[in-house]
Order: sequence, then C-alpha cells, then structure tokens
Amino acid sequence: MERAEIKMYSDYKSPFAYLAFDPAFELEENFRVRVRWIPFQLRIKGKAERSIYSEYKARYSYLDARRWAKARGLVIRGPLKVYDTTPALIGGLFAESQGTLLDYSRRVFAMFFARQLEADRPAAIADVIASLAMPREDYLAYLNGEGAHAYERAQSEAAEDHVFGVPLFFFGGEPFWGHDRLPILEQRLTAAGLAISQ
Repeated sequence: MERAEIKMYSDYKSPFAYLAFDPAFELEENFRVRVRWIPFQLRIKGKAERSIYSEYKARYSYLDARRWAKARGLVIRGPLKVYDTTPALIGGLFAESQGTLLDYSRRVFAMFFARQLEADRPAAIADVIASLAMPREDYLAYLNGEGAHAYERAQSEAAEDHVFGVPLFFFGGEPFWGHDRLPILEQRLTAAGLAISQ
C-alpha cells in the first residue's frame, strides 16, 4: 500500500522545529506515511525591531522550548543573533539528495542550539557536510546552483500553502502547527486507517 504524504516545513533556527524533527520521522514507523521535509526560512525580527511584548514572548518561547528539551536530553540555548539559515537549509536539501537528511539535520540542530554552528556561513555548513562523509565541494557547488533553485521552489510551495511558521505539518490539506500538535496529527492518521498494526 502506498504511503500517504505528510509535509513538514522546518527551519534550523527554530527550537520547536528541533523538538519536532525526530518525533515527526518516527511517524513513519507507526503509520503508513512518508514525511517530506521542506525547508522554510522563518522570518524573525531582531531585538531592536520587536515590541517589548514580542520580546517577552520570545523569552517565554525559549523558556518553554527548554522545558520540553530537558526531558529529552536536548540542549537549547537561544542564538545571539537572527540568522538567515539559507546555507543550512540548502545543506538539508543536499544531505537529502545524499540519503543523510536525518543525520545532517540532527547535527545541525544540536550544534546550532549549543551555539557551535554559524548556520548562515556556507563554510561552516560545508564543514558539517564533510564531517558526515559527504563531498564538501559538491555541497558548495549545489549551494549556488541546483540547491538554490530547489530552495526557491520550496519557498514558493510554502507560499502556496500559506506557511507562517515552523514546524508546520500538512496531512490531507489540514495544517498542524507546532511540535505539540503531533498527537492530534496521530489521531487523524489513525482515523484515516493508516496505523501500522503492532
């Protein structure tokens, strides 16, 4: 039986996308689904551009993310600047083409939220690529060629889907925003008869 598709829009600078990443792919073990990872550039205002209320919300969001992360042994430290994660996201597309999306994403998320990775620097992403035994030079060529086009197609698809944040999942056209919506998504998958019998 063909597996149903779940879209997952994600960005490496989102702590909640980090929290959702592994649980999302675990859906493939329990349901007849295929998770399609789609890079989305989350637009975040810097401190000087945010209202005081938005600043309070940002602080709370990281506090809440750390609560969830602690129970899973994950480290989440707030980044010191707002990142344009295009090099890292195109790195995800490249890693996917090499069959290593999961390992690459786990490493990028972990390093970024430990403040060990500048996700906006192609050379830093190329180092991650090389550390996973993928060809560094191939990634750099992909970054400005085929990868740039694939990334733009992903942003266009996100616009068509009215994506406004991450992680955002789509199943059967229905959106589910946030890592904590995964249980509701699982209910929908079960109701659709997609559960794999244990």
